[in-house]
Parts: sequence; C-alpha cells; structure tokens
Amino acid sequence: MSTPHISATQGDFASTVLMPGDPLRATYIADNFLTEAKQITNVRNMTGYTGMYKEIPVSVMASGMGIPSAAIYVTELYRHYDVQNIIRIGTAGSFSTDLPLRSLVVAESCFTSSSMPSLLDPGADPILLPSSELLKASSKVAEDKNIEVATGRVFTTDIFYEPNENLTMEMHAAGVVAVEMECAALYAIAQLENRGALSLLTLTDQLATGESLSTDERQSSLDEMIDYALHIVDEVSLFTN
Repeated sequence: MSTPHISATQGDFASTVLMPGDPLRATYIADNFLTEAKQITNVRNMTGYTGMYKEIPVSVMASGMGIPSAAIYVTELYRHYDVQNIIRIGTAGSFSTDLPLRSLVVAESCFTSSSMPSLLDPGADPILLPSSELLKASSKVAEDKNIEVATGRVFTTDIFYEPNENLTMEMHAAGVVAVEMECAALYAIAQLENRGALSLLTLTDQLATGESLSTDERQSSLDEMIDYALHIVDEVSLFTN
C-alpha cells in the first residue's frame, strides 16, 4: 500500500536505500550506477528507483531539503516499506580549513538546532549516532579500497542563510567538521525505528574562505561518494532484499 508521499507498492524497495537530497541525483544514480533500474515512485517529482548493484538489490530515494522533508521519507521507508538501512549521500559546507574541498566525510555523530529529535524522543541524547554496523563497514571499505575519508561530528541546521556570523569560527573551535541539513532526521528516526543509518557527505563549500566547487567538480566528487556508498552496501552482509 502506498503512503501520502510514496506511490511504490510493498516489495518495490530493496532493504537498502541510498538517499540523496536532489531527486535529479536519484535519477542520475539509477541511470549510471545501477543495472535493471526501474522507477517505483514519483509523487511530487520526488523520484525513487530500485535496481541492482552487482548481485545486490539497491534502491535510491530522494529526501528533499531539510529535516522536515527528510523525516517524511525516512519514516515512511522504515515504517511502511520495511527498509532496513538508509545511507544518506549528500553535500556539506566545511567548518574545518584542514579538510580541502571534495573531501569525503563520514558523520560518526551529529547534533542539531532543530527541536525535532527531542520532540520524537524527549529522553534522547542530543548527540545522534549512526548504526555501528554501517559505520564499521564504512571504515573497512575505506581501508580496503584506499579511499581517503574523514570521520567527525556534523551540525544539522534548519537555517541555510545563517544569521550568526560567528558560527563557522565557533563550530571549528568545537571540532565540528561540517554543516548540512538532513543527517539529524535520519539518525534520530533510525534510532526510534531500530534501523540502520549512515550519512556520507562531500565537502562542496569552504565556509571559512568562501571557496566552492564548480558544477563539474561537484559532479565528479559526488561520483566518488556514490561509488563509496555502493562499496559499503557490498560490504555489509545484512543487506538482503
């Protein structure tokens, strides 16, 4: 049975979903990284696909921008389609001048200015974590494939046009690696639903210096992240359809 936001039927989604923010990126992934890919939902142009990576069924579903949008799709995938693992593949702004643009970041923890996690679970720790299985798999893949990856804490914000001019300096001083807009929704809901979650990020903007990647540079960097995510899917034995 479909949901208000996803028109797929039961069984259409694989147990593992890659989740970019942009629906056009979901289409790009299906077309360029999966075989036998079929579109399974397109409500409000928020596209989702299921195909094969090697011998493994994998789905791709866009989240849209921000915690409210991501929370809708994450909840419906876990709760109504029995998805077991969601790997977010997104972009982020870098607080750290030690990490160059194009760097891959694994969000080993995150926190947020949003009230959503505490509203969902008043007793929840404000520091949100990914699932240990996916985090371990990401480390093993990086080591085995010689992929340079940074791990660290990220900040999930509700505000894109940040009014606090000192935020970058404050976050860098606190050791926070990057800022983005969806990770906290994924981690909070995964903990509530007892499902797997991991957030991978490509640093596309350097907030301290104002540097940013060009359109072509963004695409090639995102290809590296998508490939990394699929290697993680391949690594984890619990990914079954």
